[in-house]
Amino acid sequence: MQKNLTLKTLAIVAILIVFVYGIFGIPKGFSGDALKESLLSRISLGLDLKGGTHMILQVMVKDAVKAESDRAAELLREELKKANVSFGDIATLDDSKHPEQVVVKGINPDAVGKLRDTVTEKLAGYDLSGGADNTYTLTMKSSALNDLQERTVEQSIEAIRNRVDTLGVSEPLIERHGLGQDQILVQLPGVDDPTRVKSIIQSTARLEFREALNHGTPYPSEQAALDANGGIKPPNAELLHGKRSSSDSTDSVYVISKVPVVTGTDLRDARESRKGDTNAPVVSFNLSAAAGRKFSEFTREHAEGGPNPSNLAIVLDNKVISAPSIRSEISDSGEIEGGFTEQSARDLAMLLRSGALPASLHYLEERTVGPSLGAASIRAGVRAAVFGMLAVMIFMLIYYRGAGINADLALILNLVILLGFLGFTGATLTLPGIAGVILTVGMGVDSNVLIFERIREELRHGKAPSAAVDQGFGRAWLTIIDTHVTTIVSAFILFLFGSGPVKGFAVTLTFGLLANLFTAVFVSRVIFDAILTRKQRGEALSI
Repeated sequence: MQKNLTLKTLAIVAILIVFVYGIFGIPKGFSGDALKESLLSRISLGLDLKGGTHMILQVMVKDAVKAESDRAAELLREELKKANVSFGDIATLDDSKHPEQVVVKGINPDAVGKLRDTVTEKLAGYDLSGGADNTYTLTMKSSALNDLQERTVEQSIEAIRNRVDTLGVSEPLIERHGLGQDQILVQLPGVDDPTRVKSIIQSTARLEFREALNHGTPYPSEQAALDANGGIKPPNAELLHGKRSSSDSTDSVYVISKVPVVTGTDLRDARESRKGDTNAPVVSFNLSAAAGRKFSEFTREHAEGGPNPSNLAIVLDNKVISAPSIRSEISDSGEIEGGFTEQSARDLAMLLRSGALPASLHYLEERTVGPSLGAASIRAGVRAAVFGMLAVMIFMLIYYRGAGINADLALILNLVILLGFLGFTGATLTLPGIAGVILTVGMGVDSNVLIFERIREELRHGKAPSAAVDQGFGRAWLTIIDTHVTTIVSAFILFLFGSGPVKGFAVTLTFGLLANLFTAVFVSRVIFDAILTRKQRGEALSI
């Protein structure tokens, strides 16, 4: 008995030491300020405690749908040309209400079979309909459309997370917001430059390399660009605004092909660097192997002296940065010039590395929590936890006398284990998380009350103290398990469907309950056994 008691006591002390280390680590000193600094370095504070920026962004999924439809139109155009099928025009609808549709005009009735076969084989995600006036419409299937929309939101979340991680924001919260609204919740605790972070998050950084028609000639207006092409926009082309050159920021209009040769998603790497002759900031990039081959073929065909010489437009977020001529074949690397500053070149390289957003983002809400408000929340939460815990401990001492000391020790160990868990896991402590800690204190006392009342009942029935303790723990065990399991299940549901602060509450509550099972049952029993071994036979138990 004594040997088992010693082993159990050593196990409790070892666990206590481990979780105290989880709270403070190895402090630089043992003064109040040094311990506070160690505590805050181990336990991360959430937005409501540390201050920071809260934003809700709307993902414009129609942008991604329109881009997918443009790719489908280009693919269909190439396949019909290979099959020697003549057609008038293949283009997506300009109507923003139906970005999922592609219209095919001027198809000969004899070639409709080849059109259907091509759609079935190459564009399985589309349905073909129509036929009046030799015009057919490809409409993205609802399943493919829903999958694309879902994937767009998930890719946007991942791209934002990569960008925020690169900026070094600690413990950010980036997740879907609402149900079916295509919205993203972003919380950035401790952000010292919210304006810059917001601009980087919202920037799509959609880099595209396209063919610049008319040899990349910049026009002073859209009308001038149309006049240069007989008053109409060339097929499969669009008019984009941009700078005249890297050194001339005059607004100009370019005639650019609709479909890009390669895009930012084809990038393998991007870095800020310096141009050799001018030492100006530029962004160097490397393409993936497949994109490099495609880019090589394009630049070989359109280079000066090639079969179809033209210029290459570098388009960022639907604006032309530059439209240089292609002097020779370019394989898998190059430079982007645009009159960058060091900071803008560094930010663009970071955005390209982190992945282009598949769709643009619309700002819905921004809320800033100041550090002073967070500090006030910490003070209020800690004060409530301390006062509540002291009140509970005093009540246990008065009502259960000597056994109340047992309960208070178990309660303190429970709190140490919970804080140590937060320190080890790096979990973020929020104001609802502090509420979870306070609730855990109440649940811990509830377990002790169940056990102590069972022991009292056994003593009233004339049982010896050792037998009463044994029966009290044994008979209260199932009730304690039942209450804890039901509460943990509720916390698990909150974690699955709740937002960030609610998840913090669920995490602290769940682990607090698990720690309570250990302290209220195992630790309290060891303390009772230690007390009973020191009592004389027949001596009363203070409870």
